Amino acid sequence: MSQQSIQNRPQEDQINLREEIEKYLYYWPWFVMGVILCLLIGVSYLKLTTSQYSTTASIIIKDEKGKGPTSEMAAFTDLGLLSGMGASSIENEIGILKSKTLMTQTIKALNLNINYFEEESLKTKELYTKTPFKVVALQLNEKDLVHAINEGLGNTYYIIPKSDEYFHLINVETGEEIEGKFGVTLEIDFATIIVEKTGINQEQDAGKIAVRFSPMESVIAKYRGAVQVNLTDKNSSLLQLNLVDPVKEKAQDILDQLILEYNQQAIEDKNLVASNTAKFIDERLAIINQELDSVEVGKEEFKESNQLTNIEVESEQFIENASDYKKQQQEVGTQLELANAMITYLETGTNSDLLPANLGIQEDGVNDIIKEYNTLVLERNRVLSGSTEENPVVLRLNSQINQMRANVLQSLERMRNNFRIAQEDLDRQMAVIGSQISSVPAKERQYRGIERQQSIKEALYLFLLEKREENSLSLAVTAPKAKIVDNAYSGNKPVSPKSKIILLAALILGLLIPFLIIYLKNLLNNKVTDRTDIESATKTIPIVGEIPRISRKENDLIAVNDRSVLSEAFRIMVTNLQYLLVSAGDKDKGIKLFVTSTVKGEGKTFTAFNLAITFANMGKRVIIVGADLRNPQLQRYESNARQYSGVSDYLYNDKVKLQDIIAQSKANAKLDLIASGNIPPNPSELLRSDRMGYLLKELEEIYDYIIVDTAPAMLVADTFLINKYADLTLYVVRAGYTEKKLLGFAEDSKNEGKLHDVSFVLNDVELANFGYGNKYGYAYGEEKKSFFRRLKDKAAIF
Repeated sequence: MSQQSIQNRPQEDQINLREEIEKYLYYWPWFVMGVILCLLIGVSYLKLTTSQYSTTASIIIKDEKGKGPTSEMAAFTDLGLLSGMGASSIENEIGILKSKTLMTQTIKALNLNINYFEEESLKTKELYTKTPFKVVALQLNEKDLVHAINEGLGNTYYIIPKSDEYFHLINVETGEEIEGKFGVTLEIDFATIIVEKTGINQEQDAGKIAVRFSPMESVIAKYRGAVQVNLTDKNSSLLQLNLVDPVKEKAQDILDQLILEYNQQAIEDKNLVASNTAKFIDERLAIINQELDSVEVGKEEFKESNQLTNIEVESEQFIENASDYKKQQQEVGTQLELANAMITYLETGTNSDLLPANLGIQEDGVNDIIKEYNTLVLERNRVLSGSTEENPVVLRLNSQINQMRANVLQSLERMRNNFRIAQEDLDRQMAVIGSQISSVPAKERQYRGIERQQSIKEALYLFLLEKREENSLSLAVTAPKAKIVDNAYSGNKPVSPKSKIILLAALILGLLIPFLIIYLKNLLNNKVTDRTDIESATKTIPIVGEIPRISRKENDLIAVNDRSVLSEAFRIMVTNLQYLLVSAGDKDKGIKLFVTSTVKGEGKTFTAFNLAITFANMGKRVIIVGADLRNPQLQRYESNARQYSGVSDYLYNDKVKLQDIIAQSKANAKLDLIASGNIPPNPSELLRSDRMGYLLKELEEIYDYIIVDTAPAMLVADTFLINKYADLTLYVVRAGYTEKKLLGFAEDSKNEGKLHDVSFVLNDVELANFGYGNKYGYAYGEEKKSFFRRLKDKAAIF
């Protein structure tokens, strides 16, 4: 590859790129109008669309165990007040915040199923708390409301005040009008309401005030989907709640109320454990009190019957030795009683009951498993409040509770067995000591047994009283579960629609739509557009001329002294023909130019007629011959041509002379014509006859130029039969009409010898594709059009 070709390649690529850009720059009015239209649509969208604002609130889910050194409840940790409920996972707390139950309570608390709007001419604005009227629904039937919406009976009413006391309620959908009085109950289709004044004065230029009743389920579903709860960091318990809504105050109230409902529900859950513990303690105190009374009465009766006063002094020495064992027996007896009581409570209770906590059981493992059991029961109850028993989560928790309940029972029984063994061991030790006090009368031993029972019951009774007070204190100091970091607040800038993005998108769309239209138009176009399409399809046939497209208002025939673009195009084509006619030798007259095309409708007759007029205007003697015997078209420019005798008559009848078929054209004094004549049944046989050659030979002697309008070459063989007489063949191709693949037919016909000395004439070319573009078009000497006139002309193409 030569160095020169390498250097030329970037330049060729640059030229091709410039040509591609110019294809789109020609349609710049499309881009201007597209951008203006899309920007107008974007601005209108911004004006008509209600702005949406983002509202955010932040909370911290506290550690309910209260074991941290900085916990607010650390002062109560030693009392065991907060150890009854373990901290739930943060995912569960997010699920609770997004639950239907919590949202239902929030919507009902704020009455969000009744909304107020100010309807203006172009858009509707929600008033929320800034409404001059307030509707109180004393009774609202959800089924009737849903029915009214589905049947088109209307759920929206205009409130039109008529005086200080009366107003009219107008159904927006049906137009039904109801008269009511402020502060007095009023019946509508689905509710009993009271309309009250809020004291907020409505502006004079404000729109109509409308009240809309919405089904509770739809409002709950709307805001459940709208409220977003996100964990800010996986290692923290800080949650961020977000809600996007057109009304800032409304969104703030929703988030604040949602947090309030969440804390209230958490407090109720905590108090439920303490309440069950208090109930259990009260029941045990009543039983222990009865048992203690029985022991004390028995002690009193024993002393009276045996006349005993102070047995302790008599057996002081033995008691000192056995005091340690007695103390241990008391502790073991207390723990054994607690174990028996817990087992009895567990066997008689159900899976929904919470187990008493913090009773003083010394086994840490048993306390821990009771805490885990209560946590599972509370979690199951929370999930069940927002779902059904068939929920997979509820079924899983029920299975875990059953398993955990069995573990608790097993642990308590194991603990009881351990204490029984310990008690038996202590009894054996006491038996050894008992042998030392065998001298003590049986009455003393019996009295000590009664006293021991009294001590155990008293210790247990005092222990339960202390736990009851501690449990009551825990009920009084229950703290909220969620600590509010930031109350709900809203940003001043709307999150949607974003004006900059909308306008930028409108600008891009305004440029993209015309670009895609032009691109697709060029991509799907299989027709010849300009001379480059011909040059790329065939390299052996030159282009002798280009004929511009003319509008319907313009004359399609060249006049004398014509300075139009059409006349200049034909003058250039005539000049180019002079170079191609060098092959005719010294022939200075009788030059025969055949005009043909691939199919009909490509402008053969138009080209032939105007070419003949151009030669005639140059002072040449010219005749145009209608050689298309099947579909003659000369009558388009010569109104009486159908009535003339012509080529077919001459070829068919030997008696017809040349002068009998020659007629003078009305278009130019120096232009004659020979019409096609009557349409014969066998045009190919007539054209194949020798008289066709004689006809052209005679015309050579009389005229400078003979323009022959022939039939389409691809449809019939007529043109091929007479093309041997041509000095030059002009092959007409029509821009926007002739398919590119048909150009190969002309080249094949030339290569096969069916046509000779062929040159292309590109007809009906847009000025943008004319020659080297309309920038260098045939406007020299003409008055320059104004900018707006040129914009109008180019926009007309769109």
